[in-house]
Amino acid sequence: MPRGKLEVILISAKGLDDNDFLSSIDPYVILTYKTQEHKSTVQEDSGSKPQWNESFLFTVSDSTSELNLKIMDKDNFTKDDFLGEANIDLGPLFEVGSLPETVHKVVKDEEYCGEIKVALTFTPERNEEQEYSVGEESYGGWKESSGEF
Repeated sequence: MPRGKLEVILISAKGLDDNDFLSSIDPYVILTYKTQEHKSTVQEDSGSKPQWNESFLFTVSDSTSELNLKIMDKDNFTKDDFLGEANIDLGPLFEVGSLPETVHKVVKDEEYCGEIKVALTFTPERNEEQEYSVGEESYGGWKESSGEF
């Protein structure tokens, strides 16, 4: 069961549906891992090719292995628009430790609607048992015993 820190570097997106009537979309991303949630900055008037280059940290404490990235369009006078989402399986990351910049499909209503690029790093928590070395000294001083009983 993995325990440690998950670092998500949100890099960019492209091919997003730029459907705002009078201006370009203002995208941001809501990153969710279990009950933990982070929100990126809003990239005003960046249209379908936003650049974030932001880093987010999550605490991993069990085998939940999916990260959700929900892309939204910030609107001033109406509810923010949902542009699409990407779900990333973290299972391979827990085994190798880091994944370089990778492009993931963004889907909405089961249809492709763009791409999002992220880099991922998992840093396992040090296990206290690993701090003890198994050597002659760890057996309670048998080496010093002279057998004078």
